[in-house]
Amino acid sequence: MSKRIQALLAVLVIATSIAAAQGAKTTIRFFHRWPLEPRKSYFDALVAEFERRNPDIEIEMDSVINDAYKEKIRVLVSSNDIPDVFCSWSDSFAYNLVKSGRIKPLNDLLARDKAFAASFIQSQVKPFTFDGKVYGMPQTIDGKVFAYNKAIFAKAGITKEPKDFDELLATFATLKKKGYPTPIIEGLADPWTISHYLGTMFQRYLSPAVTAKDYNEATGEFTDPGYRVVLERFQKIVDFMGPNATSITHTDARALFAAGKLPVIYIQLAEFGLIRKSNPDIQYGYFNFPAFKDGKGDPGLLTGAPEGFMLSSTSKNPEAAERFFKFIYEKQNAAQFVKAVGAPVAVIGAMTPDNSFPELIGAVELINGVEGSAPWFDNAVNIKIADAFMRGAQAVATKDKTIDQVMAEVQAAAKIVRSEAKK
Repeated sequence: MSKRIQALLAVLVIATSIAAAQGAKTTIRFFHRWPLEPRKSYFDALVAEFERRNPDIEIEMDSVINDAYKEKIRVLVSSNDIPDVFCSWSDSFAYNLVKSGRIKPLNDLLARDKAFAASFIQSQVKPFTFDGKVYGMPQTIDGKVFAYNKAIFAKAGITKEPKDFDELLATFATLKKKGYPTPIIEGLADPWTISHYLGTMFQRYLSPAVTAKDYNEATGEFTDPGYRVVLERFQKIVDFMGPNATSITHTDARALFAAGKLPVIYIQLAEFGLIRKSNPDIQYGYFNFPAFKDGKGDPGLLTGAPEGFMLSSTSKNPEAAERFFKFIYEKQNAAQFVKAVGAPVAVIGAMTPDNSFPELIGAVELINGVEGSAPWFDNAVNIKIADAFMRGAQAVATKDKTIDQVMAEVQAAAKIVRSEAKK
């Protein structure tokens, strides 16, 4: 073989080796539920920055929205096709994933990196903790409140926030009398919005013993008459929403509120940034869902829970997955999240006057000031139960079903769930 050919072969070998080295990246699968703005752009930029800093790692990112995400992540976990890093609600939703045995406990990670462990509001870690093990870390903190347009309230002569359910209805009645035929619109085309109402109202009205029994898949029957009372009272709120309540989405309702055309909306604290983006000049206040005078629950709780990320225990690249997981929570990234999205976060020090606004800072103060939190209803109970309530309440709102029919369907779903829990 000539020296010329040998030299050419050597060059080819080197070039092939370089190409192989450049292509030998570790791939991490990342799955979240925000394919829409503004979070889409935030996570796109986050992934791009991580890959820039870690050229040996490639992030394969996928996302689907809300209800579709809930179903898909359950399927992926049950089929052992779990993404390396993925988002999750806390409390019961997280626990149901943890029961698969395929979610990685984070205790060792937190013990190795005490600075990372201490960088979170510790009360927000608890909803991801089961049997002494931490399975997720919180990114956002959230709660559900009634937001109201201060100018509209002043024009209607309303000078105080309602302290109980009767005063809430009276407030709606006053607004209607003062020229606002639909003082509140929720967007009941989205079933999850109904679950937020019902979950809060069940927690306020029913005794903790009743909900503890019924929310347990093995014992839930939903025969307490209080459920019917809550559905009746929910319908009283719906009566103020007008004829289009079930034909518009929550996004539509939020746009009306942001435009100053809607006096009141039941909304998540995490949506404050979206309101501000739509209308920076709107002035609004907010208050927790008021108590029932005859309620047996704790009116001092706030419906809502942190949401964050988990790691797969079956990852083929656990070190790289952990590196990206921790990158998500770096203080500067959490601060950029607050600025870009306008939602409160659980990373200590990430929210400042420079990247936030008064309503958002007040939201964190509200979360830290309440007695505790109650999980979202569709995360607190089996999805079959939640769906029966959500779809049923939609049908009651459109006069297609009676409350008795809905409760019969709920109890039938509970029977199926109890049977499945025994297997």
